[in-house]
Amino acid sequence: MADTRAPSAPAAKTPAHTAGTTTAKTVLLRRARELALVPALVLLLILGAIVNDSFLTERNLISILGASAALAMVVLAESLVLITGKFDLSLESVVGIAPAVGALLVLPVAQSGWGTEFPAVLAMLAILVVGGAIGAFNGILVVKFKLNAFIVTLAMLIVLRGLLVGATKGKTLFGMPDSFFSLATTTFLRIPMSVWLAAVAFGVAGLILKYHRVGRALYAIGGNADAARAAGIRVERIMLGVFIVAGVLASVGGIMQTGYVGAISANQGNNMIFTVFAAAVIGGISLDGGKGTMFGALTGVLLLGVVQNLLTLAQVPSFWIQAIYGGIILLALMIARVTTGRAQD
Repeated sequence: MADTRAPSAPAAKTPAHTAGTTTAKTVLLRRARELALVPALVLLLILGAIVNDSFLTERNLISILGASAALAMVVLAESLVLITGKFDLSLESVVGIAPAVGALLVLPVAQSGWGTEFPAVLAMLAILVVGGAIGAFNGILVVKFKLNAFIVTLAMLIVLRGLLVGATKGKTLFGMPDSFFSLATTTFLRIPMSVWLAAVAFGVAGLILKYHRVGRALYAIGGNADAARAAGIRVERIMLGVFIVAGVLASVGGIMQTGYVGAISANQGNNMIFTVFAAAVIGGISLDGGKGTMFGALTGVLLLGVVQNLLTLAQVPSFWIQAIYGGIILLALMIARVTTGRAQD
């Protein structure tokens, strides 16, 4: 007897199936955006080798890494804050004021210091304390008093910049102990310790973000702070901790910058925040919060380091380098809009 049943209609896709497919596609696009910087780095290295014979020499490559170490620490700090959905523009001023305070504490009056002549160990500890204290102050205003993070940290940037110029009387500080320069001058396998420290910091941060509950909490807060709070996450405490950690990381970046330059000027760190945002954004750190990886941020740092070195070797004026960084940020924002499909607030 023939089967007279009508052929069954294909199963309709459930909302859960559709949502899962969309989520998977978004994750793939985001991952592709981060990994896209790797071939871009390779292409730049090849271009650099063609343009200048000295570009791919060991000395120049180590120079790129050494010059990028301080930036990497500040980018790491800013990335952690951005993942929670906040901003900290004052980090560039921390790069200047924190090591300056340490130098003023250790230098005699004859060398423009405060005459306290602290031991070098205490001065280095003071640098970290200053960075953490600034981060804590920012965090209290943003987290406890619910003030706008952008405005608060912009005001703090201006305040700290004025304090730096006032404390140093506009002079460049020299003659600090060797400990102020050791991260940049001490090497392991011919690579500065500042580079190794930055690599370890990114590695630890990446592991925490991926595997530790605190890292997952950062993403949850950046995605939806109210939902994270309802899930039992201590949003205020974690966000305050992130601001403090960011301040400490920026102060370490200041020590690295001091060692690389060999002195502390009254404008150390000025305009650095633009490069920091450029590296973070092109590395896939979302300005909306809740998205981004340390691998992406690190490749952003390396890409800008290579670009700057290439332009410097080509004797391009510094103001053009800043303009190029601005163009890179705009391009990264447009790519983010396409890959995520979301409007940016």
